[in-house]
Amino acid sequence: MRRFGGLTATDDVSLALAPGARHALIGPNGAGKTTLVNLLTGIIRPNAGAVLLDGFDVTALSANARVRRGLSRTFQINQLFPDMTPAESLWLAVGERLGQGGNWRRIAGADGAVADEVEALLRRFDLLGMMDRPTRELPYGRLRLLEIALALAARPRVLLLDEPAAGVPEGERAEILAALAALPAEATILLIEHDMDLVFRFAQRITVLVQGRVLMEGTPAEVGADARVREAYLGADAHG
Repeated sequence: MRRFGGLTATDDVSLALAPGARHALIGPNGAGKTTLVNLLTGIIRPNAGAVLLDGFDVTALSANARVRRGLSRTFQINQLFPDMTPAESLWLAVGERLGQGGNWRRIAGADGAVADEVEALLRRFDLLGMMDRPTRELPYGRLRLLEIALALAARPRVLLLDEPAAGVPEGERAEILAALAALPAEATILLIEHDMDLVFRFAQRITVLVQGRVLMEGTPAEVGADARVREAYLGADAHG
């Protein structure tokens, strides 16, 4: 549970993700989705309840400590260094994972294994052609892909993606979906997204959040057919 003054943003939300899950969290604006992600990742602390990672209680751990334990995220609004290139950003991210973030420029020219990893991430997210351009010059869709690549550089066991398609032009959304489909099968993914086409194509299970509480959880077919969901969020004609 999380309260902000007299407002209860999340209330008695229970969410369990199996290893390798492809799970989506949906709900109307103000439903508490980002608040829940912030609670899971340690940006804010709950007023009640606990966050468990592989059975270990991480509720008291900082966001950085949770990353080190294998929990990474992306943000609705890109958290990128505009003057750094994609290659430099990934060198820094890998260096942080290895405990050498302050020396990332040195390892960039000296560690062949790290160089291979950075190149593989650039290739996976179709960033090789613009790897040396300042991030501020990248098309918006590529910025979203870079943020996913940076989260993946931490080698998370659990990856939370907060609206990765937000603001991405329609013509570039297929690349976001392709990137999500190519994420490591062993990684557990929680996707928070308003793009219902992306959600229904990606997720194996969906949790619906309304006014800070879980309305239902089920397969995409079950969620799409549920009258309460259709009324609250999807619309009467959505997905059948």
